[in-house]
Amino acid sequence: MADMFQKRARELAAAQAPLAERMRPAAPEDFVGQDQLVGPQGSLRGVLHPAPDARPVVRNMLLWGPPGTGKTTLARLLAERSGLAFETLSATSSGVKDVRELLDRARLRLGADGKGTLVFIDEIHRFNKAQQDSLLHAAEDGLITLIGATTENPSFEVNAALLSRCRVHVLKPLDDDALRRLAQRAIDDPARGVRLPGLVLADDGAAALRRFAGGDARRLLNALESTADLLAAQPPAGRVITAAAVEQALGARMLRYDRKGDEHYDLASAMIKSVRGSDPHAAIYYAIRMLRGGEPPEFVLRRLAILASEDIGNADPGALNLAASAITVAGFIGLPEAEYTVCQVAAYLALAPKSNAAATARAEAARLIAETGEVPVPLNIRNAPTGLMKELGHGKGYHYAHDYEEGFFPESLLPEALRGARLYQPTERGFEARLKARLEELQRRVDEAQNQSPEPTKPDPQGA
Repeated sequence: MADMFQKRARELAAAQAPLAERMRPAAPEDFVGQDQLVGPQGSLRGVLHPAPDARPVVRNMLLWGPPGTGKTTLARLLAERSGLAFETLSATSSGVKDVRELLDRARLRLGADGKGTLVFIDEIHRFNKAQQDSLLHAAEDGLITLIGATTENPSFEVNAALLSRCRVHVLKPLDDDALRRLAQRAIDDPARGVRLPGLVLADDGAAALRRFAGGDARRLLNALESTADLLAAQPPAGRVITAAAVEQALGARMLRYDRKGDEHYDLASAMIKSVRGSDPHAAIYYAIRMLRGGEPPEFVLRRLAILASEDIGNADPGALNLAASAITVAGFIGLPEAEYTVCQVAAYLALAPKSNAAATARAEAARLIAETGEVPVPLNIRNAPTGLMKELGHGKGYHYAHDYEEGFFPESLLPEALRGARLYQPTERGFEARLKARLEELQRRVDEAQNQSPEPTKPDPQGA
């Protein structure tokens, strides 16, 4: 009797579950998207659709992808097709005791009927090293098959030992076609779907749902369910999911943006590369994406200030001044008005002439230091604040530049062992072209004077 009531309770709970849970695929053929994994040439095709004479075997793996792309569903389907018991743990709420109890159950199950256990760990990157190690040992011993899911880059967030023993499968945001099929399926399915007679999905409504979802099936289905709830008050003929209905049901669209996750770095990288590539449209788009997702303007402007030196430099010295001013201004005015400042700076930097001469000079200086170590500073340009230092030769033979014509004495001031090194190589772009010509002229005079010892020439008293 108790079993009958429990079964009935499970059925009722499933019927009342959110739409996204009810529409979870029960078979591999129902899985939408991720063709690189489950399609005809997919890496997991052999497990999900094995040949009649093949025994599917699931290997330890990590499923890496954004939310709502099918990681949990895929793990369930793999367990079902391979005949393994399915156990789950959440890294956000499970402790060492939970892991130990799960492994005890797996050991008992394997010993009793020879059935293996597939353990699915959601957000596995949140497990500490000790917890990850305990799962690793169980997986290596064959006690369990481990599938970990993570929204973060496993290269940075997962224990290296565990990462090296798991194959990483990457899940992508669902494309528009996959999202459209999911939405229509949820409307058409009489048992698990929306279950609202007369509900119709208009083209603009479908597009609005897809925009809101951002590649996330769960967001799509939750938005669809909310819109259907809104339309339930209408007669059947008026139950049309339009863009206006979606907007009314959901209110202001919230961008999904994880300021500590991969999207944070991806959008920042995209903005920088757009500026470097002289595309102001893309630069502004990615900058506003970050700001609307909750990124403070100071972070965006700091990245642009770095770029002003790294990628523009002396080709347009005003770029750094503008970026520095923008940081100050944004701090005064705040959002949303600071978006104007960000757009101004992003556009200016994108259209400024480009030079990475400062960046290459920095890299060359670092290389020289790494190769040559702490080469002594020439005595003539050392500091000499005391009599002893002067007696030791510090500052002796120093040529005060302003005592010479044009404020320049032709000599190299690098350490003797590094004479001839050329760190700064200005380009022919923008203002830097003038610096290049100036540098070439000064270098020519240094080269000519290299084997000479000219006496100081005092400037003309009249300033000529």
